[in-house]
Amino acid sequence: MLHHRHYLAPLFEPESAVLVVEDEAVPAWAQELADGLGQARCRTAVLRLSEAAAPQEAGFELALLAVGNQAVDAGIAAAAKLGCSAVVVMTDRSAPEDSWRWLDAARVAGMRLLGPGTMGFVRPGLQLNAGRMGPMPGEGNVALVSQSGVLGGAILDWATGTVIGFSLAVSLGAEADVEMAQVLDFLTTDSRTKSVVVYLEAVRNSRRFMSALRALAAIKPVVVLKGQRDDAARHRLLTHSGAICGSDAIYSAALRRAGAVQVRLFTQLFTAARLLAGQTWPLGNRLAVVSNGNGPAVLAADVAMWNRIALPPPAESTAAALRERLPALMVHNPLNLGLDAAPADFAAALEIVVKDPGFDGVLLMLAAYSGADVAGITDAVIAAAKGTRKQVFACWMGDHTMRPLWRRLDDAGIPVFRTPETAVDAFSTVATFHRNQQLLQQTPRSLSGLEPPDLDGARMLIESALAEQREVLSEMESKALLGAFHIPVTRTVLARSANEAIVIAEQTGFPVAMKVSSPDITHKSDVGGVVLNVRNALEVRAQYGEILGSVRRAQPDARIDGVTVQAMRRSRFGRELYVGVFRDPVFGPVIAFGAGGTRIEVVRDTTLEFAPLNRFLARRMIERTRVAESLGNFRGAPAVEFLHLEALLVRVSEMVCELPWIAEMDVNPVIADERGVIAVDARIVIDRSGSEQTVRHSHLAIMPYPAHLTQAMTAPDGSFYTVRPIQPEDGDRLQAFMRGLSAETRYFRFISTLAELTPKMLVRYTQIDYDRELALVAVEPPDPARAPSKDQGEGEEERIIGVVRYLLNPDGESCEFAIAIADDWQGKRLGSTLMRAIVEAARGKGLKRIEGFVLGNNARMLGLMSYLGFRVVTDPDDPSMKLVTMDL
Repeated sequence: MLHHRHYLAPLFEPESAVLVVEDEAVPAWAQELADGLGQARCRTAVLRLSEAAAPQEAGFELALLAVGNQAVDAGIAAAAKLGCSAVVVMTDRSAPEDSWRWLDAARVAGMRLLGPGTMGFVRPGLQLNAGRMGPMPGEGNVALVSQSGVLGGAILDWATGTVIGFSLAVSLGAEADVEMAQVLDFLTTDSRTKSVVVYLEAVRNSRRFMSALRALAAIKPVVVLKGQRDDAARHRLLTHSGAICGSDAIYSAALRRAGAVQVRLFTQLFTAARLLAGQTWPLGNRLAVVSNGNGPAVLAADVAMWNRIALPPPAESTAAALRERLPALMVHNPLNLGLDAAPADFAAALEIVVKDPGFDGVLLMLAAYSGADVAGITDAVIAAAKGTRKQVFACWMGDHTMRPLWRRLDDAGIPVFRTPETAVDAFSTVATFHRNQQLLQQTPRSLSGLEPPDLDGARMLIESALAEQREVLSEMESKALLGAFHIPVTRTVLARSANEAIVIAEQTGFPVAMKVSSPDITHKSDVGGVVLNVRNALEVRAQYGEILGSVRRAQPDARIDGVTVQAMRRSRFGRELYVGVFRDPVFGPVIAFGAGGTRIEVVRDTTLEFAPLNRFLARRMIERTRVAESLGNFRGAPAVEFLHLEALLVRVSEMVCELPWIAEMDVNPVIADERGVIAVDARIVIDRSGSEQTVRHSHLAIMPYPAHLTQAMTAPDGSFYTVRPIQPEDGDRLQAFMRGLSAETRYFRFISTLAELTPKMLVRYTQIDYDRELALVAVEPPDPARAPSKDQGEGEEERIIGVVRYLLNPDGESCEFAIAIADDWQGKRLGSTLMRAIVEAARGKGLKRIEGFVLGNNARMLGLMSYLGFRVVTDPDDPSMKLVTMDL
C-alpha cells in the first residue's frame, strides 16, 4: 500500500494555513476571509505582506494570497520563506505571462499552485474557508469541483438550508498548475468524499483527464455539467464525421465512457446532487410510481417516457400482495392510491413495492388538498422506508402546506422534490450512473481476438501513400485497408476509359454502380460523381462521360483518376448505415456510428465512442441511435445480423488502435441485412503522426488492456503460471489471494493486519486505468486436484499467486510500486519475475524511475531489491521504512 499523503493534501487537508494580505487597503472579502480563518481546525495565521516577507514564524503548509497582481511575486516568495508546500493565488485576472512566471517561482520553491484567478476553496470538515466563494456550507459528503468560481459560489449558496453538505468545494481558476485531473485524483482517495459534482468547460490533456475521471468514477458517483457546448467552430475535415459530430457530442462520449453522468441543465445539477447526498443509488432505470392522484402520476409517466425510464408492471407476487392489503386498488404502474389514501395505504404500498426485484427505485407522489393527512402520510412513509437498500424518493407537490414536511423527509434520508419533472429527471440522471458504470468496467483489447488482421500489409499500404505525399487514400486503397482487417467490402475496379468501364461491368455483372475516383473530391454525390443501377453497356458508356462532365463543371481543378465500377449490392431489406472515424484535437480518434446514405448530414443520427471497443460497447453504441429501432424485425424486414454489425465496429476499433496514421475515415453506406454487413464505399485520410508515436497507443484517450504484457512462465520446480495484467473479473480471485496470505505477509505488504479487501478496495485494485497504473498478476492454471474456493465460485479454479503494481507519481516521469507473493510461492523466484516484468513495463511506458517503500525488517524483500539492482536507503520521513529506487 502506498503510504505517503496525497500530493495535494497540503492544499486541501493542510495541518496549518496562513493568509497573506496587502499591507494597506485590504479588500472587504479578504478581511472576511481573515475573520473566519480562526474557526479552522488547523493552525492558522494572518500576515501582512511585509510581515510574511520576514516571518517570525514558519512551518506553514498552505499559503492563501489575497493580494493584487502586482504583489503576487512577493507573495509567492513570502510563502516559500514560510515553508509552504501549496499556495492559492486569488487574483481576478492575469496575463498568461504572469501566470507562467508565478508557476515557475512556485515550482522552484517546491510548492503546488492553485490558480491564478481562483476563488479558492472551502473544506467544511476542517472548517477551513480558504477563498471567496461565500459563507461556509454545511459539512457533508459531496465534493464540488468547478471551472467557474462564481458558479461554484452560487451552488454553495443554493445548498444553504438543504440536506446537501459538502466535503470540498474548489474553484480551479486558470489551472496553471493544479488542474481538474489532479483534483479528481485527490478526491479518489479522500475519505470525506462519497460523490462528486463537476462544472466543466474544457479539458487540456484528455489522457490525464480521462484517466483521473475513470479512476474516480469507478468508486464514487460523478455528475458533470458541461459548459461551452457551442459546436459552431469547425476545423478542416475531409469526411462526413467531423461535419456531423461537434465538440459537445465528443465530451458526452468521454463522460459516458468514463462512468460519469452528464446533466444538461443547471437545475439538474442540483437535483442530481440531492440524490447523491443520500446513502443509496439506483442500479437500473426501472421505476415504480405510487401516487394519491392520477394527474401527478400521468405527468411522472410522461417525463419517464421522455427520459427512457421504464415503468414495468408489478410482478405477480407484488400485485397479489397489493390486492390483499388494498383490495379496492387497481394494480398498475403508476399505482394510484386515490384521493382517500390514508397513511397506512402509503406505508403498505411502499413496503410491498420496494421488495419487487423488477423495480430499481420507488417514487412516492403526494399532492396536497383539503382533507389529505399529509403529515401522517409523511410519517408513515418515513417509517416504512427505514432499512430498505433500494432508492426511495418523494415528490411532495405544493409549497405552503408541504414546506415543513420536506425537511422531515430530507432528515430521514428520503430525497424530496417539488414537481414530477424534477423528481423523475433526478432518478433518470442518477440511474444513468449505473448504465455508464457498465461501460467503465469494460477493458477491451486493442486487438479483439477475432481473426488477426494483416497489420504488415495495412502499414505498407499507408507508408506507400505517405511516400507519395498523399493524405487521401483512393476508394480502392481505402477498401484494401478495410479488407486487411477482414471488413467485408464490395469489389471495386478503376476504369480509366469508357471502354475499360464496359469490360469491367460485363465481368462484374449488371447492374453496377459507377463513381468518380478523385483525391480532391470529398463527397462524390454532391458533384454528380455517383450513378447507381447502371443496367447495360450503353448506359455505362453514357454515364462514364456524364460523370466526368458533371465533376469538371462542379470542380474544374479536381484531379480525376477515372471512374470506379462495382456490383450493386442487391438487398431487398438492407439498411444503410454509417461508420466513421475522426480525430478530435483534444481527445484524439473518435468512432462514429449511425444512419447512413446521402442524407447523413441532414438526418444526423449519430453516436460516438472511443476506441478500444469490444462487443458489449459496440452493442451499446448501436442501441443509442434512432436507427437501431429499424434494425430488428421492422415492417416485414427480417432483423439485421447484429453479431456482424458488432464485429464491424470492433474491427474499426482495431484499425483506430493499431493504425495511428488514420486521421479520418468514412465507411458510407454500410449495407446491413439478415445476411451480414458490407461496406459499399469508403474514404480514409491519413497523416504522418503515426510515425512519430514513441509509446504504444499514446494517440488514444483510453489506454487499451495491455494484452501484449501477457506471458507464460515456468517456475524452477517445473510449475507453470501466467503473468498478465489484472482484469475487473479478478475481484473474487484477488480477495481469495488476500485471505490466503499469512499475517506476516499481509503486514509486510499493507503495513497492517488487514484480513481482506473492502468492496471499494477490490474495485480500486481491479478496475484500473492502464495509463496511470498497471497491476500484473501471476495466475496459477486450474488444478483438478484443487477445489475452487468459496470466493472463486464454481468452475473458477484459476488462482492468483502474486501481484505487483505501479502507480504513476504526479511528475508523470516516475512511479511507485508494491508487490505481494502468496506464501506457498515465496522462494520460487516469482518475486523477481514479477519485479522484472513491472520494471520493463514502466520502461516501455517511457518512465525514468521506479521506486517503492519496504519495511526495514523485511529482510527477504530488501535482499530481492538489492539483487535486482535497486538502491536501498532509509526513508527520510520514516526511519522504519526503506526507500528502494531504480533509474530506468
